[in-house]
Amino acid sequence: MARKEKPAKAAKEPGRLKQMWQVFQMTRRYDKTAVWWILLGFLGSIAVSVVLAILISGGSVFGMVLWIIAGVLAGILAAMIILGRKAEKAAYSQIAGQPGAVGAVFRSSLPRGWQGSEMPVNANAKTQDAVYRAVGRGGVILVGEGPRSRAARLVEDEKRKVNRVLPNVPVTVLFVGPDEDSIPLYKLTKSVRKVKSTLTKPEVLAIVNRLSSLGSSGLPIPKGVDPFKVKPQRAR
Repeated sequence: MARKEKPAKAAKEPGRLKQMWQVFQMTRRYDKTAVWWILLGFLGSIAVSVVLAILISGGSVFGMVLWIIAGVLAGILAAMIILGRKAEKAAYSQIAGQPGAVGAVFRSSLPRGWQGSEMPVNANAKTQDAVYRAVGRGGVILVGEGPRSRAARLVEDEKRKVNRVLPNVPVTVLFVGPDEDSIPLYKLTKSVRKVKSTLTKPEVLAIVNRLSSLGSSGLPIPKGVDPFKVKPQRAR
């Protein structure tokens, strides 16, 4: 009898340290200042802890050691935070300008309390400009993706629909695109977070149910790409 071939082992996912190294390499490739900011966060925290150790420990060796250890831990934490911020910006810079980029942000980075679809609610089949909608305590946010001169009409059409169904709900309009007065993709989450809360949770739920009747009139463009799964281009 022929031997049964053993099933090939599934490829193991990279470990946490390897993932962090890959994120660091991707970030360093797209942001040359990232390394210096990370070092500043790490060494700056240690420097502060050493100064505090000298001023507060009163000459106690044990106290100084504890302060220095605390400084190293704080430095690691600061470096990780800086790396995370820089990596997010670098990741979004790779997909900025692509159809579905706003959808990627809506899927992975919307602030807590906000709901949004990664698929557009309105779109232009020719230009691939699109409108995305998010609902939260601040009301309704419409995000136009593409040049403002083209996306503005789509946004206005969608705004009229929302106002017809929800006449008393505030509607905020944002644009993500190449224009100078548009929001860079990596700042979209921050801009959503800045919208002032005016509604209660039950009101938000009612709005979501009401807007579901509008449906989606956009063309079937691909879903938003995941910025954290985009393979960085090799440096030439």
